[in-house]
Amino acid sequence: MGTESPEAGSEASSPEPGVAPGHRVQALVATMDELRRRCPWDAEQTHESLAKYLIEEAYETLETIERGEYATLREELGDVLLQVVFHARIAEERGAEGFTLDDVADGIVDKLVRRHPHVFAGTRVDGAEEVRGNWERIKAAERAGKGEHDASVLEGVPFAQPAALLAYELQKRAVRNGLPGDLVDAGEGPGGELFAAVDADRRAGGDPEMDLRTAARRFDARVRAAEARARADGRDPRGLSAEEWRRYWD
Repeated sequence: MGTESPEAGSEASSPEPGVAPGHRVQALVATMDELRRRCPWDAEQTHESLAKYLIEEAYETLETIERGEYATLREELGDVLLQVVFHARIAEERGAEGFTLDDVADGIVDKLVRRHPHVFAGTRVDGAEEVRGNWERIKAAERAGKGEHDASVLEGVPFAQPAALLAYELQKRAVRNGLPGDLVDAGEGPGGELFAAVDADRRAGGDPEMDLRTAARRFDARVRAAEARARADGRDPRGLSAEEWRRYWD
């Protein structure tokens, strides 16, 4: 459930002298504790019931970035952070079987330190590509350490993500692990053709998901512009013939 911030779009507050960045997260945790105890809606939520809101808030944040609306990015990131705190609070209620927000933070800090040896362990790297290679090797070693010796090179690619991004990530991961480019094939039919289009964009250095979103926004803008021209002539766009659409299109 989205939140409305009364300070959204306002100037960033100056840090308080002697106070470490992030201290206001503690206030968010305390607020969530109160909501969980005293608000009927918040009290009945589960990981499953909140899942759709996490996706919704992530997409709203993405749209804010794509539109360049950085004045409202602060609010959208707050909504995403709320989802993280909410899920951690629910998990904490499971006691020994759960985890806390501190556990979440500890986990990501440990992972970042472990996967950035060039920053924290003196490893020398020559550019971002070598950093990415080290990251993948460290991930593979982590899986082996967990006994996942038979894990696929595609392990960890979530199938819940948008289809173009999913195809891109599967292709990138497989090729990075030695699959010949000519074997990147999903067969015939519309799905296979779309998979091949993603592959072509990937090979050209593109980002299929973002490229498709950009194309979709261009199409959206053209439709809206044609509708505006039709309305300027006193026409209702919903009643335009194919010939009229073409006339107003450009």
